[in-house]
Amino acid sequence: MPFGVDEAGKGPVLGSMFAAAVHLEEPADLPNGIKDSKRLTPERRTELAATLWDDDRIAIGVAEITSERIDTPETDMNSLAVTAHATAIERAVASHERGNATIVPLSGLCDACDTDADRFARRVTEACSLEDVAVDARHGADDESLLVGAASIVAKVERDAHVAALADEYGPVGSGYPGDPTTRQFLEDYVDDHGTLPPFARASWSTCERVLAAAEQTGLEQF
Repeated sequence: MPFGVDEAGKGPVLGSMFAAAVHLEEPADLPNGIKDSKRLTPERRTELAATLWDDDRIAIGVAEITSERIDTPETDMNSLAVTAHATAIERAVASHERGNATIVPLSGLCDACDTDADRFARRVTEACSLEDVAVDARHGADDESLLVGAASIVAKVERDAHVAALADEYGPVGSGYPGDPTTRQFLEDYVDDHGTLPPFARASWSTCERVLAAAEQTGLEQF
């Protein structure tokens, strides 16, 4: 399977979700040490991602789904994950075609973002504008496939850089996940100071709703 796709940032309450697609005709040519990004240190992920981007044989596509788009009432996270995976595949192919290489036919594997892996594969195939593309999807593909593992690394490094940029502008935001005490404290402090959520928060998440409700209750108690 010459391409692999994975996402990072589906569950956080802060910031964007990213998907990455990595295409390489010979997966054995990937750098040593590729595995699911969760099994690597941040330093090693960054090093491997740079190696992947620097290799002209490897086509990479990245898609970003912003918090604003995630909050759109007409959509849901599974549908957005489908869109992100399909867009990442299209961009990986486009990057190769700019180098005068044509990838036809195209097939690959996604890490399934749906309880029904076959349904997820069908939806990504339908969402992809490319012809002659065959998509498979499996749960745990980032552990089974080197290409999906490579994609997980690229997506995670993109997500980490995004969060780091937010921290540079707004101060410590933590990982952005609801269970992170630093993230929770940041949200509570921001709402206390500004009376609203930060612009990169996923306002539709229950964590944000609870923080806003707690701040409103505190305000009422002060009168």
